[in-house]
Amino acid sequence: MSKSFEVIERVGISTEGFPEAVKEVILEANSEKKVGWFEVIEERGRVTAEGKIEFQVKVRIGRKLID
Repeated sequence: MSKSFEVIERVGISTEGFPEAVKEVILEANSEKKVGWFEVIEERGRVTAEGKIEFQVKVRIGRKLID
């Protein structure tokens, strides 16, 4: 059994809120390869040209290299 992990960072975006941005980015990463763990390392946002709030999260994801 492998004891090595890869660690990647991704940014999730949502107009609904921070939790939705995290959920979307983790589900997308998990569909590519099983996610072992994650941590939110940054939250930020912006106001779009249309006046909507966009929530952004930077997430660090750990995955086993070999299952």
